[in-house]
Amino acid sequence: MLMDGSHYRLALTHSILAFPQVINAAAHYRLDYPDLALILALVRSGSLARAAQLLQVDVSTVFRAVRRLESALGQQLFEKSRTGYLPTTLAQTLTEQAERAEQALEAARIGVEREGEVVTGTVRLTCTDSVLQGLLLPALAQFMPNYPALTIELSTSNDFANLSRRDADIALRLTRAPPEHLVGRQLAKVSYRVCVNARYLQNVDASDLSALTWIAPDEFLPDHPTVAWRRQQLPGVIPAYRCNSMLSVKELVRAGLGVAALPDFLINDGLQTLGEALPGCDTALWLLTRPDCRALRSVVTLFDELGRALRLPPH
Repeated sequence: MLMDGSHYRLALTHSILAFPQVINAAAHYRLDYPDLALILALVRSGSLARAAQLLQVDVSTVFRAVRRLESALGQQLFEKSRTGYLPTTLAQTLTEQAERAEQALEAARIGVEREGEVVTGTVRLTCTDSVLQGLLLPALAQFMPNYPALTIELSTSNDFANLSRRDADIALRLTRAPPEHLVGRQLAKVSYRVCVNARYLQNVDASDLSALTWIAPDEFLPDHPTVAWRRQQLPGVIPAYRCNSMLSVKELVRAGLGVAALPDFLINDGLQTLGEALPGCDTALWLLTRPDCRALRSVVTLFDELGRALRLPPH
């Protein structure tokens, strides 16, 4: 959220008039929030016209402000190109600071409105695409409206390296044994079952699993428990479809292309099971973080909320 237009016009006018006009201005000029708001608007919009609309000023005001700010800093902030205004390295760095300032200002406003402390910050959360769609998104929808100043960066991945490399703060993982260097809690047991769309069953004999068209994960999950189960129980079966994610496996089953072994939380949208849970395929859903993250209020808050909100559908 950028500064209110009327306040920005006053601040920008004052900033323009106050710019030092001496050669060593860069050594004495102090950046203020109107300067950061100006840079942020131009980076986000890419053009003077759109930046002027965001700031609720005229184009000439934005143009003069940029020129005077560059003069005051003694460095170029933007390069003019056919596609618009391209930020320099300095402008990109200042944009990151501007976004933090913007978030801090918004958090302060929310705190005043709610008459209390507000959870702020950015938390990096990683999970698989199937956990994201089947479990995480419904959980976030429950409680995130209560934390308007909290930002989440989501990434989907199938390994634990994200937390090990400090690329993420919290991970949701399906595993029987989480890495010892992480801390967390087991949220639920997860079973796998053979699933099918009713349309596919109309033309096949479901009593013979080896005669059905199988859909399976490809080499991205070579040690997946359902792959081991199929090779042991149905050694003659060669999957007709291989996918690079369990979510894609589910979508092919939902389209009526065949059968697959899916986790409990993905069995919805009209899918039905063929028999009981597959023996030897049980795993667990773990909520994990790094030990050093337990001192961060934003991480602890999200961790606790996820622990309360994540629930597997009954089967």
